[in-house]
Amino acid sequence: MFNGSVKEFIAKSFEDHRGELWTTWKRDEFPSVQSFEGEWVDLDFNHDKISTSRKNVIRGIHGDDKAWKLVTCLYGEIYFVVVDNRKDSDTYLEWDYIILSQSNKKSVLIPPNYGNGHCVLSSHAVFLYKWAYSGEYPDVDQQFSLKWDDKKIGIDWPVDNPVLSKRDKDAMPISDDENTMDFYEMYNKAEEVLK
Repeated sequence: MFNGSVKEFIAKSFEDHRGELWTTWKRDEFPSVQSFEGEWVDLDFNHDKISTSRKNVIRGIHGDDKAWKLVTCLYGEIYFVVVDNRKDSDTYLEWDYIILSQSNKKSVLIPPNYGNGHCVLSSHAVFLYKWAYSGEYPDVDQQFSLKWDDKKIGIDWPVDNPVLSKRDKDAMPISDDENTMDFYEMYNKAEEVLK
């Protein structure tokens, strides 16, 4: 995906009469990755998050400028989307997708400044995010949100009427105006006004 900037991995699994066992991450298999600047970065995963969602839920598109994320679907099946949000990139606002599921055991490593989102295809899904970042966790006020159906991005979602959070419903479409604020800039300005 994106000429190797976004990496895909497939886990090996062991299965017997009890069920199945697989590894989503092992330090010596992910010793370091190359950044856009050509430097090698050691991934020190320091935060795991799990989301559970129902069929037709879309989460995202969210991202930030400092965290690497390794994501996988532990249960169910999702349509996983990545969007390049690097304004100086030749692939700015281009998107790609991959199906992640418990059966294909695929994981995707997403660098900073890429947005990601997913749509649940199965009745339920459990999604794991492993985060690697330095300093404080980049919470909502330090993240960007891209509108799930933004016409400038043009994602071909597998659902027309998704279940969305307020944050995702209210995400602003991308403007031709370079001065348009990112979500976290609007959030911070709203916080200042409310003080």
